[in-house]
Amino acid sequence: MYKHIYFIGIGGIGMSAIARYYNVKGFKVSGYDKTPSPLTHALEAEGIEVHYTDDVSYVPADVESTLVVYTPAIPKDMGELVYVQEKGYRVIKRSRMLGEIAQGQRCMAVAGTHGKTTTSTLVSHLFTDSGEGCSAFLGGISKNYDSNLLTHANDVIVAEADEFDRSFLQLFPEIAVITSMDADHLDIYGDEAHIREAFKAFASQVSGTVIVRHGLDITCEDTKARIMTYGYNEADADFYAEPLEGGHFNLHHPGGVIEDCVVGIPGWVNIENGTAAAAIALTYGIAPEKIKAALASFSGVKRRFDMQVSMDGLVYIDDYAHHPNEISAALSSIKNRYPDYRYTAIFQPHLYTRTRDFAPEFAEALSMVDRLILLDIYPARELPIPGVTSQIIFDDVTAPEKVLIRKDELLDYLKDETLGEKEVFVTLGAGDIDRLVGPLAQMLTEKHDR
Repeated sequence: MYKHIYFIGIGGIGMSAIARYYNVKGFKVSGYDKTPSPLTHALEAEGIEVHYTDDVSYVPADVESTLVVYTPAIPKDMGELVYVQEKGYRVIKRSRMLGEIAQGQRCMAVAGTHGKTTTSTLVSHLFTDSGEGCSAFLGGISKNYDSNLLTHANDVIVAEADEFDRSFLQLFPEIAVITSMDADHLDIYGDEAHIREAFKAFASQVSGTVIVRHGLDITCEDTKARIMTYGYNEADADFYAEPLEGGHFNLHHPGGVIEDCVVGIPGWVNIENGTAAAAIALTYGIAPEKIKAALASFSGVKRRFDMQVSMDGLVYIDDYAHHPNEISAALSSIKNRYPDYRYTAIFQPHLYTRTRDFAPEFAEALSMVDRLILLDIYPARELPIPGVTSQIIFDDVTAPEKVLIRKDELLDYLKDETLGEKEVFVTLGAGDIDRLVGPLAQMLTEKHDR
């Protein structure tokens, strides 16, 4: 029986949720991360010991009573990881750990190359706000609950099913949503065909109902589960949102219509995500009137269409979008809501491989704005690739204004700027651009108030 759970890469969004879970369950939890962050500080405040140097002396000494969990984002030659493997500790990936937690539970899972964090957080909110309850392992911080972990005594688990490193193949859901199957993580999969194969394999592991976005290629040859569809303004889908004025919509489902719904955060893409989440809740059996109330009270996820400033003539939204299709969806949702504004997008590319694989698509998506401020690539787990810089995106952007600068130059670049009558700013990216969100929001607010 394990007494100590040790996490290598404890500050990751998925890792920290599992760490919190075992801490709540009464295990001794500790771990390593490369750099301090608001999330690691929160873990420490909850009684979890975190250190920031690669030092095997922090690894619990008792091999038999210690389980080690690691993220594949950690380099394979990292000292602590090599040490625990050589010394005979049981060492498992994060995805395997989540699979073991979900085993024997009623798993509600959300998969997809985009939309899964907001949708899975919506699902967990629908279950929680309705009184049904669930435990949830989320890929972002829920603004309703200020955490990426929810716990409940029942046997329902909501999980974000991550395709990175084929992690989602550790899950065997009762009900699942697949939001998208676009090419991504080509450093793992090689090509789009292998990504689609992985999603089809995931669908084959669903025991009850798999709910796929309208138009996705999941068929009865791929899964024994019942296949249903959802969409935004797709009248031939099983679950669909019929848009009304002012961000409201009618939610059509096989049992009828939930009239005049609204999701608590703006944008058509979030209506679509809300429809997917409602599809899971309805299929499970949650009452329509409770779903309607929960959709309206949803506060969103930090860094997902996250409204930072909303003032007369000035809007600033921060979003985690880091794939061309995510950027297009985010920008079109914003334009739909603020049609007469001037748009400035600040984008930090994430990973050399993704930049290399999708440079033309990034350039096309970012050309939707009036002005692009492009930052250097955030490398995350990767080493540089010769010839791959933000320049290969920048050269093909056709926005009326564009500039390529370093992240540490951004605030100075905007410092002396005078705001127009109607301005939208949006920060985009999955790297450390989040460190600029607070200072940028403060600067824009001060400019507006002058």
